[in-house]
Amino acid sequence: MQKKIYYVTGTHCRSCEILLEDELSKIDGVSSVSVNYGSGKVSIEYDGSEPRYGNILKAVKSLGYDMGQKESLPLISKNPVVYFWFILSVAIVAIIYLVFASLDISLAGFKFGAKPSYLTVLLIGLTAGLSTCMALVGGLLFGISARHAEIHPEATFAQKFKPHIFFNLGRVASFGLLGGLIGLFGSVFRLSGLGLGLIVVIAGLTMLMLGLKLTEISPRFSATTLSLPKGLARFFGVKTETKEYSHKSAFVSGALTFFLPCGFTQAMQVYAISTGSFLGGGTVMLLFAIGTLPGLIGIGSITSLVNGSIGKALFRFVGLVLLILGLWTVTNGYNLTGFNLDNISQGKTVERDNGVEAQMVDGYQIVEITQSARGYSPNKIQVKNGIPVKLTVIGTDLYSCSSSFVIREYGVGTYLKEGRNELTFTPTRTGSVKFSCAMGMYTGIINVVD
Repeated sequence: MQKKIYYVTGTHCRSCEILLEDELSKIDGVSSVSVNYGSGKVSIEYDGSEPRYGNILKAVKSLGYDMGQKESLPLISKNPVVYFWFILSVAIVAIIYLVFASLDISLAGFKFGAKPSYLTVLLIGLTAGLSTCMALVGGLLFGISARHAEIHPEATFAQKFKPHIFFNLGRVASFGLLGGLIGLFGSVFRLSGLGLGLIVVIAGLTMLMLGLKLTEISPRFSATTLSLPKGLARFFGVKTETKEYSHKSAFVSGALTFFLPCGFTQAMQVYAISTGSFLGGGTVMLLFAIGTLPGLIGIGSITSLVNGSIGKALFRFVGLVLLILGLWTVTNGYNLTGFNLDNISQGKTVERDNGVEAQMVDGYQIVEITQSARGYSPNKIQVKNGIPVKLTVIGTDLYSCSSSFVIREYGVGTYLKEGRNELTFTPTRTGSVKFSCAMGMYTGIINVVD
């Protein structure tokens, strides 16, 4: 068995490796092929005489690649155009933020009744699809689709848009089926606060990486690709015309969003359980997922339609938006884990502004906060260490992100009902303890003192 090393240019993902390996393996005498898309290195093992270079070149070119070694890309771009578009994108985002802030626009602040009708469930889905679901699910989908459209400008509109169709089909199907199951068996698919926090952090880091790639500030980093291991990529299948994974992977990805910790989703899961039936629970979650479609499919339409210089400008703008969403999402995930770096850096000291102080009644520390669509008020309370606490959370907006209440350190995780929700725990150390919604977006602090 003999080996020969070649180099190709134009490779950028796992599917490039698979396409080249499959095509080169068809050449007479070749026994095995291994491709590394990062370096462009192609290792060919053969029996007998060496395969003809012309046959290798023909196979490589038939897939749209070329022979040759990749140039070393700079870590930081020296192209002034990149920074012009980045600064312009910052200005546009700042203007949009100021307009929304001046108008006090907050889709998450819509208030719905305690027992929503099916029509209201659709409206809740629409609200989620334009707010928190858009930030988490839509942010990931937006980044992946924009990156795909950028590196595949040759793809038709249909080729760029089909993955979004299958992603949302998987989402709607899983919400209907799993919603029916939780309605029948009465159990919410929920991880611990730490588990949910880590999922959110990973999602945020993914958005940060996609955003950095799209801005092209680091050409070397932009040339890399987030991708599945080669074995999983082969399992999901490869489409030669788009050099991407099959619609099966898009469908599965959409289906798995049922488990992402969006507060609206979890609130609807609680409502599905309350129906007590497969049909009722499935209908609730199905309608909610359908309600999110306009926002999520709108994302796919934007990235699938643009091309050329307009596409370049949009992709860099999307990159900045993803950097912002990624930082926000990572912060939310950190809040949800319950970790508190302040306690480590300050030797577990407590802030001077300790918040509303709990009152002693019959051996318990009594303190009360109110939940609304905008979070918790007050969001800072003070209790004494070692004495049982009765924390009453008054629920006013059940179908919003803040309706799922978590104190990871004390093992508290509950879905608030309308009115008074009494939670009991005993502090075991001094310092700051975080509480938050299920997405880590709305937070508060329990300051524990001696």
